[in-house]
Amino acid sequence: MSTSPIPPDALLRRLEWTVIRRLDGLLHGDYRTYFRGSGLDLADLREYQFHDDVRHIDWNVTARLATPYVREFNEERDLTAWFLLDLSGSVHFGSEKAQKSGVARDLVAVLARVLTRHGNRVGAMLYTDRVDTVLVPRSGRRHVLHLMHAIGKCTASPPRSPEGTRLGDLLAAAQSALTRRVMVFVVSDFVSAPGWQRPLAALAQRHDVVAVRLYDPLEMALPDIGLMVVEDAETGEQVFVDTHDRGFRRRFAAIAERRERELRAALAAAGVDALELATVDDLADALMRFAELRKRRVQALSGKPLPAHLRAAS
Repeated sequence: MSTSPIPPDALLRRLEWTVIRRLDGLLHGDYRTYFRGSGLDLADLREYQFHDDVRHIDWNVTARLATPYVREFNEERDLTAWFLLDLSGSVHFGSEKAQKSGVARDLVAVLARVLTRHGNRVGAMLYTDRVDTVLVPRSGRRHVLHLMHAIGKCTASPPRSPEGTRLGDLLAAAQSALTRRVMVFVVSDFVSAPGWQRPLAALAQRHDVVAVRLYDPLEMALPDIGLMVVEDAETGEQVFVDTHDRGFRRRFAAIAERRERELRAALAAAGVDALELATVDDLADALMRFAELRKRRVQALSGKPLPAHLRAAS
């Protein structure tokens, strides 16, 4: 996943060969199961049965009839997915071969191509220091290339903002724009001003939301390399730090660990599936983790027991 300016068509061909081809072999091309959650359109009501998902209980009908009733849904044949892509200053960081922005681009390209080649549609909202670009949902390879070109334009010059990233603005914009239930991928490092948790939870109440959290290993622990200049990617502020100081490195790691706990707790409280993706990860392996995550979700919604290999991984 290089950050060099590869033309979108060449990059997509490379990803089709190196990632999507591997996924086809590992997942046998059946992607609908991994992207589809519960159904979308209300079909009927029936009495609650053992193993039914309690989230489908219709409490109004239950109260009137004094018997638990659940809603049944018809699944639509086609899927529409939206990518809410954070391309703010902090995403333009990577300590080794790839930046977080490059990882995000490759991930979106692969998922978009997987979806569109099966007749589904994808749309996108791209955020830099504001909601910069909105692409309406379409299908086909040409649309994926258009999306990759738009990402390239947004990442050509990393934005600077004295106020930092306001991820809540992107989520609120999506909440207003997405009136019909869809699948939503929020791709971000979640380095943001506070206030994004509530709009994320509100988005998850109506849509099937997956949070893809980007990170770089250097954000978790600093190496001992002596004096160095650290720059805030959001504001451009610079400061000298002494990484030879063991106490400083220990405090840095403790702050990073606390942020990890808080972030994971916030994503869990919002009720979203979460996929962690590092700049050093193999993209195909990461998407296999996502596939297992979705298998567990589908099994939970259906009320059926998990297969043995997934129970062991839980």
